[in-house]
Amino acid sequence: MDHSATSSAALTERRTSAPLCARLQGFGALRVSGADARAFLQAQLTNDVEHLPQHRARLAGWCSAKGRLLATFLVVPHAAGYLLQVSRDLAPVVAKRLSMFVLRSKVTIVDVSHETLQLGVWGAGAEARLAALGLEPAKDEFALASSDGVAAVRIGNERFLVLGPAHEVAGIEARLALQGADENDWDLAEIRAGRPRLVHATQDLFVPQMVNLEALGGVDFKKGCYPGQEIVARTQYRGQLKRRMVRARAGEGVTLAPAQDLFSDDLPGQAGGTVVSAARADGGTELLAVVSVAAAAEGIPIRVAPDGPALEILDLPYSI
Repeated sequence: MDHSATSSAALTERRTSAPLCARLQGFGALRVSGADARAFLQAQLTNDVEHLPQHRARLAGWCSAKGRLLATFLVVPHAAGYLLQVSRDLAPVVAKRLSMFVLRSKVTIVDVSHETLQLGVWGAGAEARLAALGLEPAKDEFALASSDGVAAVRIGNERFLVLGPAHEVAGIEARLALQGADENDWDLAEIRAGRPRLVHATQDLFVPQMVNLEALGGVDFKKGCYPGQEIVARTQYRGQLKRRMVRARAGEGVTLAPAQDLFSDDLPGQAGGTVVSAARADGGTELLAVVSVAAAAEGIPIRVAPDGPALEILDLPYSI
């Protein structure tokens, strides 16, 4: 039985009557501003910011010199420069560390998590509700519309991220007058979209390709240098990747957390995988996890404990 299809159908049925809204308290935001903000981000991130138009957001990573991800961002052009959506627990750490590279550039990096409110808005009719408030992004993914300092980003079909100054977004939230939802549902939708979210526990563990960031358009291999660029490029072109991110499901009663070890039967007693993110899903848990490419290809069972039940491997919505 395809549990993913069953749970997806249940969630879809639950949401067709009216769109939902959830405050995304697990996310923070950095504001990068100043005359050199664009050039600075171009030199630091895995994706092209130099040619990012004002009406589009873009996924990107920030790596250490060894090519390991220190953060994943959604880069959102903003009136004052850029907002970088990042896991909230990483925001102060990343703001401080990223500021070390500013040097003489005219750039200011501020953790604005506490003054920025982020909403997930989704379900049938969500687009019409936002359009009525002057926030109607174009139809393509990561298209962006803005009004009075508030940005709405199309994350998927009838799924939108709304973020900006807390008092302005709170006003949008009140005018939308939508049924409140659990942030877990938003996290689950991100897992089903195969999008990784780096948190403090998983910082510095993965090169971008391990979490499929290049398959999601979060790495530009034609742009100029950035920290770790040589290692990221070598991984891409020399076929050295031994671990990849998969989507999976665990049964009822299983507790999973980012950075938790997973075990495959080809390595008895040894950790053979790492949880990236997890969310509750209709009596079980769905997750993204980095596992051995060979184990996944050969169908070798992957477990949450050496003697525990095997995970059910699910399809990703993109090719890797």
